[in-house]
Amino acid sequence: MAIKSLSIRIDEKMLNKLHVVADYEGRSANSQILILIRDCIEQYEAEHGKIEVK
Repeated sequence: MAIKSLSIRIDEKMLNKLHVVADYEGRSANSQILILIRDCIEQYEAEHGKIEVK
């Protein structure tokens, strides 16, 4: 599986808050974002079924 890069625009205040949460969890901001995305996908699949990708 290839690792891809994703650039996002984020408000400075929200980014600062993300860093606080990530630090509390002992993670980098990047790792925290990946966990949030994973959890979102898991919730979606629980409600709508597995997402099949090519």
